[in-house]
Amino acid sequence: MARYLRVPEPTPAARLRRSVEGATIQVVGVPNALAAVMAEREGFDGIYLSGAALSSAVMAVVGAGLYSPSVLVQQAAYIARSVDTPLMVDADMGFGDANDVRQTVVELEAVGAAAIEFGDQRLPKHCGHLEGRELVTTGEMSAKLRTAVEARRNPDLIVIGRTDARGVEGFDAAIRRAGDYLNAGADWIFPESLQTKDEFAQFATAIDAPLVANMTEFGKSPSLPLEELADMGYACVLYPVTLLRVAMKAVEAALAVLADEGSQVSLLDLMQTREELYELLDDTP
Repeated sequence: MARYLRVPEPTPAARLRRSVEGATIQVVGVPNALAAVMAEREGFDGIYLSGAALSSAVMAVVGAGLYSPSVLVQQAAYIARSVDTPLMVDADMGFGDANDVRQTVVELEAVGAAAIEFGDQRLPKHCGHLEGRELVTTGEMSAKLRTAVEARRNPDLIVIGRTDARGVEGFDAAIRRAGDYLNAGADWIFPESLQTKDEFAQFATAIDAPLVANMTEFGKSPSLPLEELADMGYACVLYPVTLLRVAMKAVEAALAVLADEGSQVSLLDLMQTREELYELLDDTP
């Protein structure tokens, strides 16, 4: 009797790696697991858990690095188990030294992260589009990236090296740091707060690696269309806080209606119905 071997399904990390081979993907930041399910239904290629969005949405504080690793891991677990779409996680600076970076990778990989991002800011961390940032040395950041690569069990897990050097040390320094981070083992590079379309194009020309284009709103970077970034060679176009900003503006408007009208009736057409919610929940793996 013939025997058939079951070929294991590719992991989310493997699927995420393959998705950028000769293509540009869209990744959307989600404020919670339910939004992740909606993003998956719409067919987005990846889902992102932003540290800044986590601290503001969950703790109502400005900035990142203000929560414990366990909070980040728990939120990542909620999202990863709710969808099949690969999850990218912003791990800030790794919560400390090399040992902390190692533990962060182990725990995030265990709950299903497909990619983990580490940045080169020095604590306290600030938004990458605000002033007042300080960076760790290139050597310290490179050591963290090497540790992250060594800590992963699945070789397909993507380690992303983010640099905030453009707004602190200048554009040329950002390119130098990106090269050093690749030499340290980073798989993808995330250049934060590039300031013009030309800078995005020049960075893509200078760095031969999958690049993340951060299309966050109200910052120093221009909002560039997906097609233009794809033509430049960017692998991933990221919208980290878009959904949270839209959702919170809707909450603000709804609160004003309730306060003014004393009823939610005029808001009903804007609401997700009970049936739509239950249908969405039935979509979870």
